[in-house]
Amino acid sequence: MTTLQTDRKALLYRMYESINARDIEAVLDSMHHDVSWANGMEGGFVSGHEEIRQYWQRQWEYIDPHFKPVQCDAIGSGEVVVEVHQIIRDLLGNIISIKDVQHLFWFEEGYIRTMRILPMKA
Repeated sequence: MTTLQTDRKALLYRMYESINARDIEAVLDSMHHDVSWANGMEGGFVSGHEEIRQYWQRQWEYIDPHFKPVQCDAIGSGEVVVEVHQIIRDLLGNIISIKDVQHLFWFEEGYIRTMRILPMKA
């Protein structure tokens, strides 16, 4: 694994930890100012730091998501795919959903530029 791949993996793991801790400033610190992020709750994409901030704050008003990266692999020309174990609870702690998902990331200038949600391979 190259130093660049190691740095990207570390950035992604910190970003997931920050989401789980609801530390929006740390989440945004991992993202390019023109980030494009898949909206897993409502569909489509959100772009830029302010839309990302609103997206996560809106989610945290209704659900308690927890993401655990299981595997992180560099693919293609710099993309990174992360397999994530995702547990979604309501605000009372009741489990709504447990599933594995894949997130595909592109980077620019050392920051997350784009995140897409991929279907899990069988």
